[in-house]
Amino acid sequence: MITKHPIYQDFPEYADKIKDLYHHNDEFQVLLHSYTELDTKIYKIETDEELAMDDELSHLRKDRVFLKDEIYNFLKNN
Repeated sequence: MITKHPIYQDFPEYADKIKDLYHHNDEFQVLLHSYTELDTKIYKIETDEELAMDDELSHLRKDRVFLKDEIYNFLKNN
């Protein structure tokens, strides 16, 4: 099933912290915005709203995992 991957669903234990950091930390806000934009782009490709080569989609997915790791580390360390 093709779905979006919102950070709140991936890290429900950090939901309050995500909200707080998003409103009070510029660096986190940029990270979360980048992740959300990338996730939306991947979703559009997977649902055929946008076209992309398989290798491009694979690269975007790797970028999403990298950003998710960055967000998780930020949540853990702040």
